[in-house]
Amino acid sequence: MLSGLMMDYPLTLNAIVEHAKRMSPRKTIRTKLPDGNWHEYSYAAFHRRVRRLGNALAALGVEPGDRVATFAWNNYQHLEFYFGIPCAGAVVHTLNIRLSHEQLKYIIDHAEDKVIFVEGSLLPLIEPIANQLKTVKRFVLFNLAEGQECNLPNISYYEDLMAAADDDYEWRCADENMALGLCYTSGTTGMPKGVLYSHRSMMLHTLGVLAAAALGPTEMDVVLPVVPQFHAMAWGLPYACAWVGSTIVMPGPHLQPAPLADMIESERVTIAAGVPTIWNGLYHELRRNPRDISSITQLVVGGSAMPRGLIEAYERDFGVNVAHAWGMTEMSPIGSVAKLQTRHQDLDAGDCWDIKAKQGYFVPGVDARIVDDAGNELPWDGETMGELQVRGYWVAGGYYKIERDQEHFTDDGWFRTGDVVTIDAQGYMTITDRTKDLVKSGGEWISSVDLENALISHPDVLEAAVIAVPDERWGERPLAVLVPLNGEHDSQALNAYLLERFPKFWLPDEYVVVDEIPKTGVGKMDKKALRQRYADGEL
Repeated sequence: MLSGLMMDYPLTLNAIVEHAKRMSPRKTIRTKLPDGNWHEYSYAAFHRRVRRLGNALAALGVEPGDRVATFAWNNYQHLEFYFGIPCAGAVVHTLNIRLSHEQLKYIIDHAEDKVIFVEGSLLPLIEPIANQLKTVKRFVLFNLAEGQECNLPNISYYEDLMAAADDDYEWRCADENMALGLCYTSGTTGMPKGVLYSHRSMMLHTLGVLAAAALGPTEMDVVLPVVPQFHAMAWGLPYACAWVGSTIVMPGPHLQPAPLADMIESERVTIAAGVPTIWNGLYHELRRNPRDISSITQLVVGGSAMPRGLIEAYERDFGVNVAHAWGMTEMSPIGSVAKLQTRHQDLDAGDCWDIKAKQGYFVPGVDARIVDDAGNELPWDGETMGELQVRGYWVAGGYYKIERDQEHFTDDGWFRTGDVVTIDAQGYMTITDRTKDLVKSGGEWISSVDLENALISHPDVLEAAVIAVPDERWGERPLAVLVPLNGEHDSQALNAYLLERFPKFWLPDEYVVVDEIPKTGVGKMDKKALRQRYADGEL
């Protein structure tokens, strides 16, 4: 068999850093600092800082393969860690700042982190466990407020390390199969599980993100990653933007609706990416206090399903194009997007919104199938529901330091997502629920996701979550947990609203009002917590 006569050029992250310096040296990275001021520098300056970080890591004793953790908001320093740590041959481990002390300690010990970079405003979240960590040798601090005290042991200061380091550095990541990054799942079932990304998988994923059939940022874009950098590597956007020279706007800790609206308007953001709860809050802020967000060409939504009513509201009220996306930590994470295609050009607005409410088609590089409980492959007819399984160039083949099991991976090489979906004949996927969140009432399945999306579309509802609760007669029944928009709700009106869309047996038996629905570390509704609160009699 003939072999291809192609150059052996490794897929390693330093290629992005060098390309950014050569092709986009004057393009900028802007960060909203904790004090509200802006920091700005060029990709050329960023390149120098990343190289300097390599020498600073060496001075700390970091060796290839060591895990180096980050505990930070989205900012330019965190972007330097994203590149500098892997380019030094080490593994960047992004710690979720919203995890409990127990979970944080578990994943730091499990990863065997050697160094942790900690942002000043987050010190109170890590100080209580700092002396309990088994492998951490050094804490590196940055963005401390003036006069701020620190109770961490073995500290260094980031800017002191950088000032002492040279920016002449030889990359230490020659092998594309070296580990690049480590992310842990949000731990909605049991303790978080680690997913280890290689240089090769992340470079291929970045090319996938850059495809026009996916998100496709270009040099002309101004990109605002609201999705946290600890959430599946910010969906790969920092790597994609640097590779093509997009202007990056980092929000820092300013994730409330009002400052986000101001940022989008003042920076003329073209692509903004975040979870539905962020965009739900932003929508209501814009209705109360209008801003000009007409610059946005893609409002990218991921993490959980965006209600169809909210997609319609953004496009109808603000003329903003919503791009629904789906993925998982185990997928780096991009898997599918819901963009319109040629055959949709003659559809009316309502039909287009129906399509955009789906999770969409699978991007190039991801293969998918749906199966029944026995593992038999099911048809793509838009009606048959089954478990989604995926495989591809950037899909995990196992969890970090956990023996591969059939609960998550099949014998023939597919990852079991745990999502229950339909896929239509054109390849557009709709997630109907998670396998653990379906409500089985009298032998019939009720989709908690469909009920939630409908309830959130009601003008009196700000947030809604639906969980299955035990029932003597039917086995399980749906319970709806609400955050009303104005503090009040009308159960009969909500039932009448739902009856326009669903059979009567789908209606929740009860509506419970709460001040806030608990969220996971990545902004999803934490149904595990809600089920526990119900079991404890708190609902």
